[in-house]
Amino acid sequence: MKRIPRWAVALLVAVLTVVALSAGDLGGWAYAGALVAPVAALAVLDRSAPAALGVCTVAAQALALALGDSVPPWAVALGAALGVISFLAGRRSPRAVPALAVVAVLSVPPVLVDVDAWATGLLATALAVALPWLVGRSARQQADLAAAAAERVHLRERARIAHDMHDTLGHELSLLALRAGALELSPDLPGNHRTAVGDLRAAAGAATERLADLVTILRDGEPAPLHPGSEDIADLVGRATRAGVTATVDWSGPTALPALTERTAHRVVQEALTNATKHAPGVPVRIRVVNTSSATTIAVSNDVPAGARRGAGARTGLTALRERVRLVGGTFEVNRGDGTFEVVATLPRTAAPPPTGES
Repeated sequence: MKRIPRWAVALLVAVLTVVALSAGDLGGWAYAGALVAPVAALAVLDRSAPAALGVCTVAAQALALALGDSVPPWAVALGAALGVISFLAGRRSPRAVPALAVVAVLSVPPVLVDVDAWATGLLATALAVALPWLVGRSARQQADLAAAAAERVHLRERARIAHDMHDTLGHELSLLALRAGALELSPDLPGNHRTAVGDLRAAAGAATERLADLVTILRDGEPAPLHPGSEDIADLVGRATRAGVTATVDWSGPTALPALTERTAHRVVQEALTNATKHAPGVPVRIRVVNTSSATTIAVSNDVPAGARRGAGARTGLTALRERVRLVGGTFEVNRGDGTFEVVATLPRTAAPPPTGES
């Protein structure tokens, strides 16, 4: 059962108290109906909002038939009670058509009983039932929109976490597995240590695969690039070289890059190095950067050994990288052939900022 707001309970108690104190102004059946109708509508509200609205409509029509030339306090109190319940029914109505149909159908019979009271009945239904229901319905829609906006923020944050994990942890784990593999092949390593290092390499590979699976779940089909660390491309390549990767950089043109272009170029090189360590360990990686006044082109290539197998991973890194480059107005290509693998990203010198909510 959905909880009725405290303000609604307090208001219903107050207005029904006014009705209860007006016994001298009402006949027996009218008095009983004025008290029972709001309670009955409230009782069925949780099971069926249209049914509760129907009870309120019948009560509003009966109120119009009972009124004379004046509007006594008990009538105002009863109308307020019906309005509160109609508002709550609007908050709980997932669809508008059933509720409006109930109001329209139940507004007809009183006209057949007393034609002269049709205008009063229409006014009472509009003020005590239809208008509060519309306000409640609008409040529900606003709450739904707020919930949808919060969910979008939640999904965007999931995507941001996924990219941060993939681009940072995935790279570090790949370097760890590479260094462990190089140590495992060392000829002067004792046999028991070689076994331990092999287990370490396998664990790093398994961790990379689990991380890729988790990233796939978190990303949920919505890439959202993040800022890399503070290091530049030279620092990134230097760290990879110290980890055992044979990587060279051929830079043509000015070394200074705009902030957004540099961040994107950093991601391109980082992802390319990660792929090389996973799919072609031990193979030299060639990085070529051509920086002109209008664009910056980054090309990262490596040879593919015969019989090489794809390493563990969800194969989503290049897809996300392509989207990142596209968001800043650049182009991204993957070339496979003649025993080589190459990624080429061309970034405009004045790269466009990512859409709002992405960084």
